Amino acid sequence: MEHSEKIARELGIPEGRVRAAAALLADGATVPFIARYRKEATGSLDEVAIGAIRDRLEELAELDKRKGAILRSLEERELLTEELKEQLEAAETLAVLEDLYLPYRPKRRTRATVAREKGLEPLARMLFTGEGVDSAGLDPAGQAAAFVDGEKGVETVEEALAGARDIIAEWISEDASARAALRELFLAKAHLTSRVIPGKEEGGARYRDYYEWQEPVRSAPSHRVLAMRRGEREGFLMLSVTGCEEEALRLLRDRFVNAATPAPEEVAAAVEDGAARLLFPSMETEVRVTLKERADAEAIRVFSENLRQLLLAPPLGQKSVLAIDPGFRTGCKVVCLDRQGKLLHRDTIYPHTSKSQRDEAGRTIADLCERYGVEAVAVGNGTAGRETESFLKALDLPRRVQTISVNESGASIYSASAVAREEFPDEDVTVRGAVSIGRRLMDPLAELVKIDPKSIGVGQYQHDVDQPALRRALDDVVMSCVNAVGVEVNTASAQLLAYVSGLGPALAKAIVSYRNENGPFGARKELMKVPRLGPKAFEQSAGFLRIRGSSNPLDGSAVHPESYPVVEAMARDARCSVADLMGDEGLRKNMDLRRYVTEKTGLPTLTDIMAELARPGRDPREEFHVFAFAEGIERMEDLRPGMRLPGIVTNVTAFGAFVDIGVHQDGLVHVSQLANRFVKNAAEVVKVHQQVMVTVLSIDLARGRISLTMKNE
Repeated sequence: MEHSEKIARELGIPEGRVRAAAALLADGATVPFIARYRKEATGSLDEVAIGAIRDRLEELAELDKRKGAILRSLEERELLTEELKEQLEAAETLAVLEDLYLPYRPKRRTRATVAREKGLEPLARMLFTGEGVDSAGLDPAGQAAAFVDGEKGVETVEEALAGARDIIAEWISEDASARAALRELFLAKAHLTSRVIPGKEEGGARYRDYYEWQEPVRSAPSHRVLAMRRGEREGFLMLSVTGCEEEALRLLRDRFVNAATPAPEEVAAAVEDGAARLLFPSMETEVRVTLKERADAEAIRVFSENLRQLLLAPPLGQKSVLAIDPGFRTGCKVVCLDRQGKLLHRDTIYPHTSKSQRDEAGRTIADLCERYGVEAVAVGNGTAGRETESFLKALDLPRRVQTISVNESGASIYSASAVAREEFPDEDVTVRGAVSIGRRLMDPLAELVKIDPKSIGVGQYQHDVDQPALRRALDDVVMSCVNAVGVEVNTASAQLLAYVSGLGPALAKAIVSYRNENGPFGARKELMKVPRLGPKAFEQSAGFLRIRGSSNPLDGSAVHPESYPVVEAMARDARCSVADLMGDEGLRKNMDLRRYVTEKTGLPTLTDIMAELARPGRDPREEFHVFAFAEGIERMEDLRPGMRLPGIVTNVTAFGAFVDIGVHQDGLVHVSQLANRFVKNAAEVVKVHQQVMVTVLSIDLARGRISLTMKNE
């Protein structure tokens, strides 16, 4: 397959595995499906490797597309030579390709264009290459005199030489090898410099760190690049790429001005002009683009990893939940949900207004807990969250009832969305928000897929990065998480089903519609009755869909239907049922898996099957542990340096981790404060939703900043 050898070399993966993955991708297979159910073909490549192969194939396809467009353009204009064609076809990057095409690209009117119109190109060639001149020497002024022509707008010898220098400057700026050398130099040695725009010091106070800032391009971290670019976009900062102009000029002089140069002084002047006017601005643009791409890639990587950790946060599970969206003056919206997350009751209480209403609120909560068999209370962590939590803990509720703070980031986005309106057309946004908080405690993944990941609050400059690239990466993460956990077909929302391998929004809605019209699915094979869900979609999705209570116990597991005959053969050989095989470890231990190896089913798949039979439909997420903030610490004013407090990591960035300690303002543990050892990457130490102990270093009430440390004393 085209490009397989190149990709194998770049990624360090055997070419056969790359070819296999590429073939499966071309056939419409998804990354989770290939990683889980086609291990024999790919040599057990994981999702990261398969995703990298997919992305590189697409990049190279775009490069091929651009090559084709350039070749057609040159051919139509009769500019394509065999040598140029070979160079273009051999170009391995877009930058090299565009450098080669630059001299032939249709141009707007430039100084060099004007000079050519005046007939000065032959003079430029004489000065630059000696073309048409006696090798004994060249007199620039003497040669230029022949090009003085008032009718063409060339009045003097100096005007003729200036026009020739303009043409030479453009040739130099379009020289592919010179551009490649300068690009390498700028990326290695240039500096990114930031200055405040005079008069904007007060308005741009949040960018004060960058009023006089400089750092090497090669090591500028993502968060600082994106912060400076935002400051520039908002009109507070001026950015420039500087610091290696002298070395660049020496490089150009060495390349274009030497003993063989016919008119060294004229060419040297053209080099300086071309560098300052054309090459340096072009290199600055390219470096800034490269910096942006690099910063975007790192920010997207951080966001993706944070999102993965949040989506895979431990679920409370199927329990009766009372959920509260807290508020002061407008009261707290209360909802009761059954074990499947169905809304049973809604109410409003006012525990923060007066003693009588507080007492009434307490009676209401106690009554609801009794009436609906509540096992847990979910409290949103926004405004009035800590106060509401304290109110609940002061009540004499049954011991079975746990009070748990829930991160409500994005709940308001969901409550106003079309998805929420469709789900609860007769409820207002506060009820929908409370339902989302409760369901998020029960199953974070199932609820968070309904919200745009950018609204969940775990990103870093997410609105500044390449949006299509961000959407692609986040969709990959959501799909990976959904398929890793598996989806119960008979209870899943259309939004959750849409992320199942091979389905998508249209088929997800079709499944829900079929389920609503015909009742719960009794077996996986019944999915084939859903309109437009054909064999291909069934193959891609079935292994990730669960039907618990099916007549076939394998339908509740991650064993793919294509492997059912293998399991049935194992059961026959063991003289037991499939259910017995799943329930008896002794029967499985005596299996010789090599007996069941076929051309399509190898040991990797058989090993996965045995693991699945031991724990059918196992949830890879960790067990849920109740977390509690420190009692009496509810506002920033309650904090004192040296306090040691429990917290939950809400966001991990390149420069550290933000931790919720229950005061409505996350504190920052700088990367230098994450551990007693040197930490290069915060993700090495912490992850989103992790429970940690922190010590308060300082509090800045005016700026709303809390500095924390995780170092041991």
